[in-house]
Amino acid sequence: MTVLLIDDDPEVLDSSRQTLELEGLAVLAVTEAEAALARLGASWPGIVVTDVRMPGMDGFALLDRIRAVDPEVPVVLITGHGDIAMAIRAVREGAYDFIEKPAEPGHLVEVVRRALDHRALVLENRRLRAQLADGGLEGRIIGRSPAIERLRAAVANLADAEVDVLLFGETGTGKELVARSLHEAGRRRSGNFVALNCGAMPDSIIESELFGHEPGAFTGAQGRRIGKLEFAAGGTLFLDEIESMPMHLQVKLLRVLQERAIERIGANRTIPLDLRVIAATKVDLLKLAGEGRFREDLYYRLNVVTVPLPPLRERREDVSLLFRHFLDAAATRSRRTAPPLDAATLSRLAAHAWPGNVRELRNVAERVALGLGDGLTPASSALSAAGTAEIEPLADQIDRIEKQLIEDALARCGGRVGETAERLGITRKTLYLKMRHHGLSRDDFTEE
Repeated sequence: MTVLLIDDDPEVLDSSRQTLELEGLAVLAVTEAEAALARLGASWPGIVVTDVRMPGMDGFALLDRIRAVDPEVPVVLITGHGDIAMAIRAVREGAYDFIEKPAEPGHLVEVVRRALDHRALVLENRRLRAQLADGGLEGRIIGRSPAIERLRAAVANLADAEVDVLLFGETGTGKELVARSLHEAGRRRSGNFVALNCGAMPDSIIESELFGHEPGAFTGAQGRRIGKLEFAAGGTLFLDEIESMPMHLQVKLLRVLQERAIERIGANRTIPLDLRVIAATKVDLLKLAGEGRFREDLYYRLNVVTVPLPPLRERREDVSLLFRHFLDAAATRSRRTAPPLDAATLSRLAAHAWPGNVRELRNVAERVALGLGDGLTPASSALSAAGTAEIEPLADQIDRIEKQLIEDALARCGGRVGETAERLGITRKTLYLKMRHHGLSRDDFTEE
């Protein structure tokens, strides 16, 4: 990330440049607004800090031109006393912030760092949204942990495979998201994706929901109903909480999976089906089968391919990236500015046990976006999560949190080791040693 610094006074420009560079920031200094505009483009990786009073194009006119190129580039105005009222108005109209002359070095650095953090978050989420719009798996299944990379690879490999899939993971790990990703990455993407939560459907109506019915098939059946199985023809049927399906329906589902055909309730005609079935569970189906609570033959029919979904506590390096994604999305929906995240908040996020997994993380991000705080207390952290997950040794927890903080700092600094070391308050040598210890490479965080 780069600070584009503009001031027509060479001495002031040089002083501000030195102040920022001494803090490890990359600075590009120019004396004319026109020269600055020539270097800017949409998704430019940096911010603008400009004097207001300049010959030719002044700071306010430059702000308007920059907003026409990319309205989300943070522009910080440096103003004299007489320009403060205009600067306040400019902030209301889209400037990021203003600093009164003479700029106090510490305040200048603080405002610039906040603006850079904001820009980094905007660009990261643009990248994710672009991948999402393109159908890219990285934009849908977010994370850089080895577990998530394996999951994305599995989805990519199975997307066009004509096999049914069983997803296994705890509550909140994103089973429906993965099912949708399998559907949308494969050849059936033009067909319907039909989801049915077996655990949320009363036994009295789930059969009709699945198979449909003919008029008069049972009391209250006034007309023909197309069931979920038939509606998913040509596409994908997602059966969540498959363990909750009544035993008598498990027999019928097994027959559908084997014969790829159904009969509506009350009908005699068999309807052929071309569909893919993705089932999901949070329990051990084989254990349930051994207890007589799930059909063993259905388990083995579903278990051709099983895709495990990792709980969030096993991929803590993804917490920060996911949280920033959800925070930005929540802030956008509520028309707010996403608040900056400090080291204390990131540490609490990294230490939390996350029994509700990604769903819980998203809810916390929603609260933070609304200014309600993260609600995370020491009592809800991994340090006291007995009963939720096995307690790690203290040294392992400290090691994991340290890795998370270093990864986050490297990501925010675009892989620049000097700037990252400054932010973390350690020497370059110490940072290199810690990166080697955690298996981190600056290349993984360098902006393209």
